[in-house]
Amino acid sequence: MQVQPIDRVDHISPEDFREKYFKPRKPVIITQLSHDWPAFTKWNWDYFIKLVGKEKVGLYNNTRAGANVKVNGFDEEMYFGDYLKMVKKGPVELRIFLFNIFKYAPQLVEDFTWPDDLMPHLLKKYPMLFVGGGGSIAHMHYDIDLSHIMHTQFVGRKRVLLLENNQSPFIYKMPLTVESAASFVHWEEGVDEKNFPALKYAKAYTSILEHGDTLFMPVGYWHHNQYMESGFSMSLRALDERFLGKMRGFYHIVPMRLMNNLLIKTRPQWWYDYKRVAAKKKAEKAMRRAGAVR
Repeated sequence: MQVQPIDRVDHISPEDFREKYFKPRKPVIITQLSHDWPAFTKWNWDYFIKLVGKEKVGLYNNTRAGANVKVNGFDEEMYFGDYLKMVKKGPVELRIFLFNIFKYAPQLVEDFTWPDDLMPHLLKKYPMLFVGGGGSIAHMHYDIDLSHIMHTQFVGRKRVLLLENNQSPFIYKMPLTVESAASFVHWEEGVDEKNFPALKYAKAYTSILEHGDTLFMPVGYWHHNQYMESGFSMSLRALDERFLGKMRGFYHIVPMRLMNNLLIKTRPQWWYDYKRVAAKKKAEKAMRRAGAVR
């Protein structure tokens, strides 16, 4: 796998952002975008426990979904406060995915500034919180709604690996899913090119997100996240500005997901195996094309 660092800037003008990153669909980290937000110093474990501790949340472990697990099916449930107290103490391989904490504590939206000057058409009803214990992993995937993302890291550090969507065949994208058949756990120590040889052709970006870093992740980017320490982050989303992009997002959310879940329900093991075989066949074709170009 060919990996390069994600660009970093302290600040960026709207004009430069659109020309250098938004239009070409290239990721960038803006290191000081959030530094003047009240959330930068105000948001912490105890504050969230006090505000929303009594709400129940679904938790995900590091085990990859088996044949019978539907899209976004969580592994266990816990009170948010109890989970945060556990995470605060030390490494926990459990994470929260897409938690709308603002639904329960709407005053939190006053603690940050929407970056409308950089990214128009932000979905202001759906800011989302992501929380993970040290050692927890969000396995390689891309967001099913195909949105642009502004992802700000708060407590803790997180290692991210990104790939443009056109790299899908090289990382073994499975049909009717937004998931890769390959494993990227501890990818920084090497990926499994023996069982997934197409990975050597994949082109990726990486960085470690620190407190206050805001990652711009364009539509359809694959991402694999590893929580180096217990921490949390917030994602702000904007739909693809192109009509075709919006249609692709609708296809992913409704017919594609419904078909995948139907096959998981009716023919779980066959579908589980078929997806992986199909991913390998597409990867082999992509490798042959890449070899011919070289």
